[in-house]
Amino acid sequence: MASGKRSDYFRGDEEDDRAPNFAQIPTSFGHELRACLRCRLVKTYDQFRESGCENCPFLEMEKEHDNVVNCTTPNFTGIISVMDPSRSWSARWLRIGRYIPGCYTLAVSEELPEEYQAICADNNVQYVPPKRA
Repeated sequence: MASGKRSDYFRGDEEDDRAPNFAQIPTSFGHELRACLRCRLVKTYDQFRESGCENCPFLEMEKEHDNVVNCTTPNFTGIISVMDPSRSWSARWLRIGRYIPGCYTLAVSEELPEEYQAICADNNVQYVPPKRA
Protein backbone atom coordinates (compact mmCIF):
# COMPACT_ATOMS: atom_id res chain seq x y z
CA MET A 1 0.00 0.00 0.00
CA ALA A 2 1.23 3.49 -0.79
CA SER A 3 2.50 5.52 2.13
CA GLY A 4 1.88 8.87 0.44
CA LYS A 5 5.60 9.59 0.16
CA ARG A 6 7.00 11.15 -3.01
CA SER A 7 8.92 7.92 -3.68
CA ASP A 8 5.63 5.99 -4.02
CA TYR A 9 4.97 7.79 -7.28
CA PHE A 10 8.15 6.71 -9.04
CA ARG A 11 9.23 3.43 -10.64
CA GLY A 12 12.66 1.88 -10.26
CA ASP A 13 15.51 2.02 -7.78
CA GLU A 14 17.57 5.03 -8.82
CA GLU A 15 15.92 8.32 -7.91
CA ASP A 16 17.71 10.28 -10.66
CA ASP A 17 16.70 7.84 -13.44
CA ARG A 18 13.18 7.13 -12.29
CA ALA A 19 10.25 7.73 -14.59
CA PRO A 20 7.18 9.27 -12.93
CA ASN A 21 4.41 6.84 -12.13
CA PHE A 22 1.69 9.41 -12.89
CA ALA A 23 0.48 11.16 -16.02
CA GLN A 24 1.18 14.78 -16.89
CA ILE A 25 -1.51 17.15 -15.69
CA PRO A 26 -2.97 19.23 -18.55
CA THR A 27 -1.24 22.60 -18.75
CA SER A 28 -4.44 24.21 -20.03
CA PHE A 29 -8.11 23.41 -19.79
CA GLY A 30 -9.18 25.11 -23.01
CA HIS A 31 -10.04 23.89 -26.49
CA GLU A 32 -6.58 22.30 -27.00
CA LEU A 33 -7.38 19.35 -24.69
CA ARG A 34 -7.50 15.89 -26.24
CA ALA A 35 -8.34 12.44 -24.86
CA CYS A 36 -6.60 9.19 -25.75
CA LEU A 37 -9.08 6.97 -27.59
CA ARG A 38 -7.80 3.84 -25.84
CA CYS A 39 -7.37 4.80 -22.17
CA ARG A 40 -9.18 8.19 -22.11
CA LEU A 41 -6.21 10.06 -20.55
CA VAL A 42 -6.64 13.83 -21.03
CA LYS A 43 -3.72 16.13 -21.91
CA THR A 44 -3.07 18.93 -24.37
CA TYR A 45 -2.11 18.19 -27.96
CA ASP A 46 1.43 19.45 -27.27
CA GLN A 47 1.79 17.19 -24.22
CA PHE A 48 0.77 14.12 -26.23
CA ARG A 49 3.17 15.17 -29.01
CA GLU A 50 6.08 15.68 -26.60
CA SER A 51 5.67 12.69 -24.28
CA GLY A 52 2.94 10.45 -25.72
CA CYS A 53 0.38 8.62 -23.61
CA GLU A 54 1.75 7.22 -20.35
CA ASN A 55 -0.76 4.33 -20.43
CA CYS A 56 -0.30 3.53 -24.15
CA PRO A 57 3.42 3.83 -25.02
CA PHE A 58 3.01 1.28 -27.85
CA LEU A 59 0.98 3.89 -29.80
CA GLU A 60 4.22 5.91 -30.05
CA MET A 61 2.55 9.32 -30.15
CA GLU A 62 5.77 11.09 -29.17
CA LYS A 63 7.63 9.54 -32.13
CA GLU A 64 5.00 9.89 -34.85
CA HIS A 65 2.96 13.08 -34.57
CA ASP A 66 0.22 11.76 -36.90
CA ASN A 67 -0.49 9.20 -34.19
CA VAL A 68 -1.52 12.03 -31.84
CA VAL A 69 -4.23 13.11 -34.29
CA ASN A 70 -5.29 9.53 -35.04
CA CYS A 71 -5.27 8.19 -31.45
CA THR A 72 -6.75 11.16 -29.59
CA THR A 73 -9.89 13.23 -29.88
CA PRO A 74 -10.96 16.72 -28.79
CA ASN A 75 -14.55 15.41 -28.50
CA PHE A 76 -15.14 13.98 -25.05
CA THR A 77 -17.47 14.34 -22.08
CA GLY A 78 -16.33 15.48 -18.63
CA ILE A 79 -13.03 15.17 -16.79
CA ILE A 80 -12.14 13.31 -13.62
CA SER A 81 -8.82 13.52 -11.76
CA VAL A 82 -7.75 10.22 -10.23
CA MET A 83 -5.02 10.13 -7.58
CA ASP A 84 -5.19 6.44 -6.55
CA PRO A 85 -6.94 4.49 -9.34
CA SER A 86 -6.70 1.11 -7.61
CA ARG A 87 -8.65 2.36 -4.57
CA SER A 88 -11.10 4.70 -6.31
CA TRP A 89 -14.63 3.36 -6.81
CA SER A 90 -15.19 5.89 -9.59
CA ALA A 91 -12.02 4.77 -11.40
CA ARG A 92 -13.13 1.14 -11.17
CA TRP A 93 -16.63 2.08 -12.39
CA LEU A 94 -15.08 3.94 -15.36
CA ARG A 95 -12.74 0.97 -15.98
CA ILE A 96 -9.60 3.07 -15.50
CA GLY A 97 -8.58 1.48 -12.18
CA ARG A 98 -5.45 -0.12 -13.68
CA TYR A 99 -4.13 3.07 -15.24
CA ILE A 100 -1.71 5.52 -13.65
CA PRO A 101 -2.90 8.59 -11.69
CA GLY A 102 -3.95 11.49 -13.93
CA CYS A 103 -6.86 13.30 -15.57
CA TYR A 104 -9.31 11.19 -17.57
CA THR A 105 -12.46 11.82 -19.53
CA LEU A 106 -15.73 10.22 -18.53
CA ALA A 107 -16.53 9.19 -22.11
CA VAL A 108 -15.37 9.39 -25.71
CA SER A 109 -17.69 8.74 -28.65
CA GLU A 110 -15.12 7.89 -31.34
CA GLU A 111 -13.44 4.52 -31.87
CA LEU A 112 -9.72 3.98 -32.17
CA PRO A 113 -8.95 3.44 -35.89
CA GLU A 114 -8.63 -0.23 -36.91
CA GLU A 115 -4.89 -0.08 -37.61
CA TYR A 116 -4.30 1.11 -34.02
CA GLN A 117 -6.69 -1.51 -32.66
CA ALA A 118 -4.41 -4.04 -34.41
CA ILE A 119 -1.39 -2.48 -32.68
CA CYS A 120 -3.18 -2.97 -29.34
CA ALA A 121 -3.84 -6.62 -30.21
CA ASP A 122 -0.22 -7.12 -31.32
CA ASN A 123 0.90 -5.81 -27.91
CA ASN A 124 -1.63 -8.00 -26.01
CA VAL A 125 -3.43 -4.88 -24.77
CA GLN A 126 -7.20 -4.90 -24.55
CA TYR A 127 -9.12 -2.22 -26.42
CA VAL A 128 -12.74 -1.67 -25.42
CA PRO A 129 -14.65 0.49 -27.95
CA PRO A 130 -17.02 3.14 -26.57
CA LYS A 131 -20.58 2.10 -25.91
CA ARG A 132 -23.13 3.07 -28.54
CA ALA A 133 -26.05 5.13 -27.24
